[in-house]
Amino acid sequence: MKPIWVVDDDQSIRWVLEKTLARESLPCRTFSNAQEALAALEQGSPQVLVSDIRMPGGITANAGLELLAKAKAKHPGLPVIIMTAFSDLESAVSAFQGGAFEYLPKPFDVDQAVELIRRAVEESLREAGVEEKIEATPEILGQAPAMQDVFRAIGRLAQSNVTVLITGESGSGKELVAKALHKHSPRTNQPFIALNTAAIPKDLLESELFGHERGAFTGAQTMRRGRFEQAEGGTLFLDEIGDMPAELQTRLLRVLSDGHFYRVGGHSPLKANVRVIAATHQNLDELVHLGLFREDLYHRLNVIRLRLPALRERAEDIPLLTRNFLQKSAKDLGVETKRISDAAMKVLCTLSFPGNVRQLENLCHWLTVMAPAQMVEVKDLPPEMRAPDAALKARALGRSAGKPEADMPAANAPASAPVSVPASVSASLPASLLPASSEPASVVEGGWEEELARAAAGLLSQGGEQVMEQLTRQFEAAVIRVALRHTGGRRIEAAHRLGIGRNTITRKIQELGLEHDEGQ
Repeated sequence: MKPIWVVDDDQSIRWVLEKTLARESLPCRTFSNAQEALAALEQGSPQVLVSDIRMPGGITANAGLELLAKAKAKHPGLPVIIMTAFSDLESAVSAFQGGAFEYLPKPFDVDQAVELIRRAVEESLREAGVEEKIEATPEILGQAPAMQDVFRAIGRLAQSNVTVLITGESGSGKELVAKALHKHSPRTNQPFIALNTAAIPKDLLESELFGHERGAFTGAQTMRRGRFEQAEGGTLFLDEIGDMPAELQTRLLRVLSDGHFYRVGGHSPLKANVRVIAATHQNLDELVHLGLFREDLYHRLNVIRLRLPALRERAEDIPLLTRNFLQKSAKDLGVETKRISDAAMKVLCTLSFPGNVRQLENLCHWLTVMAPAQMVEVKDLPPEMRAPDAALKARALGRSAGKPEADMPAANAPASAPVSVPASVSASLPASLLPASSEPASVVEGGWEEELARAAAGLLSQGGEQVMEQLTRQFEAAVIRVALRHTGGRRIEAAHRLGIGRNTITRKIQELGLEHDEGQ
């Protein structure tokens, strides 16, 4: 292990830390000013840097912040602990904005300082190991057996021109696999062209694929090359192939059969030297059975099928992916990389991640922006991920699984007794949500779910839109009204009883227009 560097113009601080760290079997090197430490950084780096803020020998009075900035620029993964006897807000903010691992105000307890340094050492060693793993597998990360099967398949298929069909749930990384097949093939120096067939309007998709001649249709002012021509000599990746319209399925089948196609409005056949890789999250066998996908095209595409596992099938990869995505997000945003605690990581490894790797990546981006400290704890995760059971119920009522601002009740919250809903509250609900009886409705196990289902069916049969949002707002309004009446209008107590945050209940009251009910 490399030594811990202590930089402070106070000799007594240097002496105490040096002796204490030696007693803890932690190597230490001390410097009396920032300039000495900067000169030493040209020759090597410490395991952890502990520095005072205000020292002589700098351009400004805050020489420690200069040292922090230059050390992080040279060694981005280096944990830096900032010490100061001037415990003001500006110093703390400047330290954390500069990427400090922690802020240690003087005078400090020596044992507390050693514990903090040990945490920084552990983080430094862990991050170094993660960086090595990421560098070793730069394209697709995965150590689970299911992913090793995928890697082996890529290795076997890369040197072939055979058509490949990649299947897997949305967000599982199908395009990454297609790119890997191209990169490791003899076509690697030729174009890789991707087209999401579900994202292009039906009327434009034919022109996107095959191009068009000038004057082929209104607005076709010039000749345009399609994706097949753009991918000449390389690879064409057709994502969401299951959404391709029937008439285009026929044209694609022709290209795969004899390698020729026509531009829209063209009369001269063009030769396509392109490897086609298709992908879908749908069950093509079922689509063929329903007559929604051509069976002959299916067999042309399904020469080799490569199935990608869902993230829940490779949960052992979540720690590696999480740390990689946190690093990537920090690099993209130009900030210090967040670290995740063992407890928070354990929670992530138990989640189902219906959005797969893409959902995990989005979560890491959210944590990079929203987590208040450098170390992400369980309490910093989005509420629905801290209470997956509650999130499941919320999604059934139309909430988004990835909605970070929604506070969800705790998964282990005690069950409430049946709540009688007053007539003033019942009046806010849709008629179809209320029982036929004139008596006030009761929120009891099973009953409200059935009423909610009937309300949804009624709105859908009437051609309603945004049905989930409508029902969710009405349900939330009713529950918040009841909670406020039970607590005599005391918002904080109501929020506590509901298991949501104080800011959340205030925002909900405003959004749902409930302010006038509080005074009643």
